Amino acid sequence: MLGKILKKLDTIVTNIEEWTLFIIVMAALLSLFANVVLRYGFNYTLAWSEELVRIVIIYSTFVGASVAVKQRAMIKIDAIVQIFPRLKPGLTLYSNILMLIFACLMVFYGYKMTHLQYLTNQKTIIMQIPLVIIYSIMPIMGVMVFARTIQVMIQDFRTR
Repeated sequence: MLGKILKKLDTIVTNIEEWTLFIIVMAALLSLFANVVLRYGFNYTLAWSEELVRIVIIYSTFVGASVAVKQRAMIKIDAIVQIFPRLKPGLTLYSNILMLIFACLMVFYGYKMTHLQYLTNQKTIIMQIPLVIIYSIMPIMGVMVFARTIQVMIQDFRTR
């Protein structure tokens, strides 16, 4: 029962992550394309386009990290594993523990940065988006990276 609920929840969260990535990247591409056409075709530029792309890069980096952990697509140096295949389980566990520590640091410092933006009530220069919205992705995705790493560790444990 609990397994089915968790599997359904995983499917929903995965779909949200992937569609979020798709939508924000498409929005950035469309705004950049429009900006290029306007700049070179009509000698006019959209000031907000570059700011939007910067925000999309930030969001896609953090959401993409969560997706990459789930799909086991994080960058790894596996020369030692190729030379000594018996070390793979231990090194994988070590790598996952480091990822959990990193996720905790993302949550802790992301929360501190988000809280500071909340207190100062700063906004982006052109689009006037509160920076608390932009910074809030860091602790949220820190929690997601932590959960995805735990999920991968459980999968690794079950396959042994």
